[in-house]
Amino acid sequence: MTPETLQQLLSENFAEWVQALDLTVSEADPDHVLMRMPLGPHLARVGGIVSGQALAALADTTMVLAAAAQAGRFKPFATTDLHTQFLRPGTGSAILCRAEIVRAGRALVFARAGMTEADSGKTVATATATFYAP
Repeated sequence: MTPETLQQLLSENFAEWVQALDLTVSEADPDHVLMRMPLGPHLARVGGIVSGQALAALADTTMVLAAAAQAGRFKPFATTDLHTQFLRPGTGSAILCRAEIVRAGRALVFARAGMTEADSGKTVATATATFYAP
């Protein structure tokens, strides 16, 4: 699937509040998806850093699109487990999230993601998730 195809899936299948994050699919192939989330005051928490809720949503969304890219089509994946580790405050112009599929079975898909500051390249957070693929 191309970045454009995944961007279309994002706009057609995800909640409005997820779309309000202004996520852009930068890269996509069966092995990974890279997304960009621009930062601004609407995503900042006390101290001017990106909120953990926004990072968790970025990771979950990117991993779902990575599962779709790996499958070659969109499925209504349901998140059954999401674990996020916040490693450092995220600042700058944007956060990049790179997601890959660890294993895709018949019913469950296991994924991981890493989030970095676009400006510095420093790792901000990591995440793992399990999705149910009906």
